[in-house]
Amino acid sequence: CIPLNKALVVVPFAAPVRPLTTTLSTIPSRFPSVASLFFGPRCYSSCLHFVARCISSFYYQSAIMAFKGAPDSVALLLFFVFWYAGNMKYNEYNTAALNAVGGKTSGLTMTVATMQLGVCAAYAAIVWAIKLNPAKLFGLQMPDKQSMPKLTKDDVIKSMKLAFCAAGAHAATVFALGGDPLFGQIVKAAEPVLAAAVGTVFYNKAPTFYKVCCLPIIVGGVAFASLKKGADGGYSLKFDVTALVFGMLANAFAAFKGGENSKLMADKGIAERYGGVGNQFAVTQILGFIILLPIMYVTEGSMLPTFLEKLKTDSSLQFNLVMSGLAFFIYNELATYTLKVTGAVTASVANTAKRVIVMVYMAA
Repeated sequence: CIPLNKALVVVPFAAPVRPLTTTLSTIPSRFPSVASLFFGPRCYSSCLHFVARCISSFYYQSAIMAFKGAPDSVALLLFFVFWYAGNMKYNEYNTAALNAVGGKTSGLTMTVATMQLGVCAAYAAIVWAIKLNPAKLFGLQMPDKQSMPKLTKDDVIKSMKLAFCAAGAHAATVFALGGDPLFGQIVKAAEPVLAAAVGTVFYNKAPTFYKVCCLPIIVGGVAFASLKKGADGGYSLKFDVTALVFGMLANAFAAFKGGENSKLMADKGIAERYGGVGNQFAVTQILGFIILLPIMYVTEGSMLPTFLEKLKTDSSLQFNLVMSGLAFFIYNELATYTLKVTGAVTASVANTAKRVIVMVYMAA
């Protein structure tokens, strides 16, 4: 950078000298600080600093653009790890949130379930606002671009069945895990059995013989892992009616959710307008939140002032409610990434392993 009375010449490193002349008269007098920076007594060092920052910024941006992230095989492994970890943390935060409002007998379980979907809806709105979905960062890959889907009114109406089933499955699961987390996981392990029955009867999609053979192994494995050693040295299973009833209800909703999801995404037009599974999951959670709101008001509306008072004053409830909602959203997204590239048997084994790991974590 050569200071002249009439010109400023910037010479990039290792580049031919091609003067770029700018006369002093072109710099407005109302910018004296700019003039002193480039034409003052310290012009040489200032310009070198400026050029160095520009070059470093250029290479930094180039490196960011060139970085494609971890290989898909590594990303898949990490998605599995964080899917499991997210599910474990969800169970922990969910239990803590329910305990903060008084447990399963407090009369606020539906409120907690609804507010968790409210957190999911807020998170989805943030993702659309920044137009980036950070979920793939868990696999050390660059975030996906994600804009708000351009759905029609008919698309939303067609999505309501799926949203209703998803909301029902979530709310019933919160009730089941609120009854007893360990026994609730055993009941939830029977989900593939109900899914096979519902698929056969209502959606004409019977499971293969090999899938049917896997079902008792899946349920039995989870039940075996749930056995607790008593004081007498024998092993027994803790039974909870709430976990059993709502766990089976959650399984029924989840089974119909799978069927409705397949039917909805079979429509190429809707699938294209959604623009990906991330948007579909986000819209499903938002609609589910809207569906649960009136149910929450009817069933637990009288307890709403009590809940709001607790929410204002109890930092534990605030933290665990928000974190349970975030964990629920993120681990479900990561599960979607993993199950897209694995077969049915692998998915069943992965779900079984997840439930066992969750139970061990919750029992610790």
